[in-house]
Amino acid sequence: MTDKHKSKKELENEGKETVEIFQDLDQTALKTEMFIEKYAKQIGIIFGAILLSVLGYFAYQQFIANPKNEEATLSYLSAQKNLAEGKDDLALGGKSAANPGFKGTYDQFSGTDAGQLSVYNAGLLKFKEGKYQEAYDLLDKFSSGNKILMALKYGAMADALANQNKNEDALAMFDKASTASEDPYTSYYFVRKAGIMALAMKKNDEAKKYFIAIEEKYLDYDGGASDAYIEMVKNF
Repeated sequence: MTDKHKSKKELENEGKETVEIFQDLDQTALKTEMFIEKYAKQIGIIFGAILLSVLGYFAYQQFIANPKNEEATLSYLSAQKNLAEGKDDLALGGKSAANPGFKGTYDQFSGTDAGQLSVYNAGLLKFKEGKYQEAYDLLDKFSSGNKILMALKYGAMADALANQNKNEDALAMFDKASTASEDPYTSYYFVRKAGIMALAMKKNDEAKKYFIAIEEKYLDYDGGASDAYIEMVKNF
């Protein structure tokens, strides 16, 4: 089912489910006094890992339910099975025709939805390996009509940049992720990530812009997680 055929409520629920997973993971880190310093160094670790499971939901909704190419879909599902079993190397694939994996599926079927989702997953697996430039390059090849997925793509690319200490580019990419989707839950999540990144970089004016936006537009989705940051930036 495409975005055009989904109700506004269904699209909101997709974004809410995704961001609520992210929020749960962030709560523990937010309790530490040195969070900003730590986050500047490890800003992408949680995000890249959790996306692998989140995409399983989108995979069925966007690509598997209405496959355009049966062979591509079967190849994708084989790689997904290896991923679910913890066989990351086999899931990534790309080393033999017998086991195409996500990389091989994209190489053979890049024009299909399953092929596109495969390159997304391949990028996330490279991120998990700590090969951030390769992850970035693979994620950059992904394209979808689903704006939430595109926001997640930009967010993952931002994390890959941050882990290479390309902080200026990472901040710009988080900003892009925050505006890629009209879904408020997804937008909120990346506005907040951009704000934390800006604080870590001592870009106080930028940080103020993001956290004031949370106060004005996204407070219902924040659950109080940004209250301290909002008060902090008011003194800038």
